[in-house]
Amino acid sequence: MLNFHLAPLKFAVQAPWRLALGVALSVAAAIPVGHAQTAAQGSSAPAAPAPVKLALIESLSGAFANTGEAVFRNIFWAVDRVNARGGVLLPAAAGGARPLALARYDSKGQNEEALSALRAAIDDGARVVMQGNSSATAAVLIDAINKHNEREPGKRVLFLNYSAVDPILTNEKCSFWHFRFDAHADMRMAALMDVLRADSALKSVYLIGQDYSFGQAVLREAKKQLSAQRPDVAVVGDELHPVGRVKDFAPYAVKIKTSGAQAVITGNWGNDLTLLVKAAREVGFNGSFYTFYGNALGAPAAIGDAGLGKVVAVADWLPNVPGAQSEAFYQAFRERFPKPQDDYVHMRMQLMVEALAQSIEAAGSVDATAVARQMEKASVQLAGRSGRMRAADHQFQQPLVVGVMDKQGQPGVKFDVEGSGYGFRVVREIAAAQAEQPHSCQMQRY
Repeated sequence: MLNFHLAPLKFAVQAPWRLALGVALSVAAAIPVGHAQTAAQGSSAPAAPAPVKLALIESLSGAFANTGEAVFRNIFWAVDRVNARGGVLLPAAAGGARPLALARYDSKGQNEEALSALRAAIDDGARVVMQGNSSATAAVLIDAINKHNEREPGKRVLFLNYSAVDPILTNEKCSFWHFRFDAHADMRMAALMDVLRADSALKSVYLIGQDYSFGQAVLREAKKQLSAQRPDVAVVGDELHPVGRVKDFAPYAVKIKTSGAQAVITGNWGNDLTLLVKAAREVGFNGSFYTFYGNALGAPAAIGDAGLGKVVAVADWLPNVPGAQSEAFYQAFRERFPKPQDDYVHMRMQLMVEALAQSIEAAGSVDATAVARQMEKASVQLAGRSGRMRAADHQFQQPLVVGVMDKQGQPGVKFDVEGSGYGFRVVREIAAAQAEQPHSCQMQRY
């Protein structure tokens, strides 16, 4: 068990390569660390340790650019923490202590662009690829990485997934090279249902989601779990909309209101969620929202007081999770990124990078196959939260929490979201063993 202490979160400058990483935030790209040091020190200086190259493939422009930038901040912070304690510790024959170097590649929200980014990242020497915002993109990356790793065993890469939660990715499409660190959609829906089940006054819901594999999976599972757990609740609306292309959700909001629904269940994320809840407020919808991602990226501010006690969100962690370690973790992030619009920290992304560092060190190598074998056994702990990788399907197992929106300063709401004055009070904590679900993965192992 990797047991991380909170002291390094202060990020004192302890290693010269951190200067190169720091430039990444201002120029929107990571600089190869070894090259940066050579230029600074001159040709006569000792060679810097070769970095372990990580590639982030995300939407960094277009409709979901804010989600990609939020991911970058989180992973940058996690990488910075590993480097501040000396990088990954490898045997001398494998290069000794080596920093992690993070480079970012813009998928522009398009699968073809993501595939081009993957090729560029591999050509640049990355052997770890990270992506998450879009299950459709994750699926094409899994296929491409499977094929690449078969063709070029000397350049195999790992795929670390922090947000693509279509259950198929660790079931029918499971891959030895793919590891998911977020709870998949069925796990998240079960957590929401744990709260919805107790709402005895609820008799009607409207289902709405983005029209691609993830959104379809969310609505399918919502209907399944409602039928099993709350058969008395009527589904009065069930529809999908284009991803990232709807600028005016008023027509959808009007349909929700006129349906008589008391609540909306949605897996929408990014602007598709923010614009939806804003439109619902503007047309006077007074019902609840059961969401996967309603706790950030503008959604709380968009809905305002109308969401008090009515917007529910499920996550692996929330800023108002009780405990001194959790509070110190959140405050350290806010010190590092103090702008209100940057206030979106993901515990799972921190655990993911810790699991990667642990696995590289346990493998004693950066070889993708060796690291993957160790990643299957990863068990990590940070700021009072923990998780483990399930080897059978490469689905990370961790506790989940469900929160409800309330005003900052109310009991259980010490911290707000993005300076909005609204935060999320934790109303349910779900142990990892309770959140765990069966799988149908038949994995080819290496």
